[in-house]
Amino acid sequence: MGFGNPFDVTKLDNTSKFPQVMLDNDYFIVHLGKGKHKFVKGINKGFHRFEPVAPENIYTWKYRKSILNEFDTSESNILSVGFNQRIIHDFLYDDIVANPKMYGARRTKTSFDYFIGDEKIQASGLQMEIDLTTEYNGVVTVFEGKNNFPENFAVYQLYFPFLYYHKLKTENKLAINDINCCYLLRKKEGEQSVIRIYQYTFENPNDMASIRLVKNAQYNLIKR
Repeated sequence: MGFGNPFDVTKLDNTSKFPQVMLDNDYFIVHLGKGKHKFVKGINKGFHRFEPVAPENIYTWKYRKSILNEFDTSESNILSVGFNQRIIHDFLYDDIVANPKMYGARRTKTSFDYFIGDEKIQASGLQMEIDLTTEYNGVVTVFEGKNNFPENFAVYQLYFPFLYYHKLKTENKLAINDINCCYLLRKKEGEQSVIRIYQYTFENPNDMASIRLVKNAQYNLIKR
C-alpha cells in the first residue's frame, strides 16, 4: 500500500492517501480503542468535504505580525495565530473584544457508544486528542487545526471531542449550554497567510454521520 508502517492507514486524516482498494470498495477505518479497529462502509459517512467559502465571507485581515506567527507550522501554532489575531473571536462571536477562555491541547481516554448512520460503534479506552478548546458564556467549542487546504477531513477529529463534552453535559458533570466544533486551516501564499475556518455541529449528537456546516469564512492576513 506504500505505507512504511501498516498502522498508518488507521490514522489518515483525509482521503488523499487512501489505498485504492479502500476507495474502490468504499470503506474507511474507525478506532475502537485498545488497539482495535473496524472497517465501516461508506467513506462519505466518515470523511467530510470542506465546503467552498462564498466571496462575501472572504475578508482582508490587517495585523501586526508577531515574531512567532510563522515560526513553525504545528497545529498548535496555527490555532494560536487564529486566537491571538482575534480571528476566532470575530468568526465565532462577531466581537473581537470578546473574552473567551482558551484551553490548550490535551489527550484523554474515554469510552462511549455512538452510531455512524445505522451502524452502532462501541469504543472503549479510546485515546482522543483535542487541539484547542474555548468556552464563552457556557458555549464550548472544540478545534482542530491543519496546514494547507485538504479537500476533506476525518469527521472523528471533531466528533470525538464533541461527543466527549456532550456526554459530560448530559450527565450533568459540566454546566454546558451548547457545544460546537471548528476546523481551522492555514496556508501560506508567498508572504501572506490565508486562514479558513469552518464551524460544524452534529444534528444527532449520537450519529457521527450527522455533521452539518453552520458557517465558514476566509481571512487573508495582511501585515500592517
